[in-house]
Amino acid sequence: QVKLAASGGGLVQAGGSLRLSCEVFVFNVDSNTITWFRQAPGKKREGVSSISGRDGDTYYADSVQGRFSISRDSARNVVYLQMNNLKRDDTARYYCAAVSTLGLSWYEGMQYDYWGQGIQVTVSS
Repeated sequence: QVKLAASGGGLVQAGGSLRLSCEVFVFNVDSNTITWFRQAPGKKREGVSSISGRDGDTYYADSVQGRFSISRDSARNVVYLQMNNLKRDDTARYYCAAVSTLGLSWYEGMQYDYWGQGIQVTVSS
């Protein structure tokens, strides 16, 4: 049973924008921490951005701070990742993940219970 469905990836030129969506099924985005991760070929998976279920606090990796913005639509049960001023280094497969309670730092992927399918984001020069 699919619990998270990611969409919105694609090919964009450097400096452009994309918006990723993570539609959440079965549970509410307001009660779970939803985080976007990414993994580029040959690199480790990294946490990109997170939004806390409890209080809506947001967190960003240093590499995307000021360019990416995470938000949620509780009525639609969707979490968005708005990505602006994209760089070639942002090229990766992006995943959304959910956990009811964080036990570790938000970017520690091992604690997440549910993962969406990866979607490709490719930034060309």
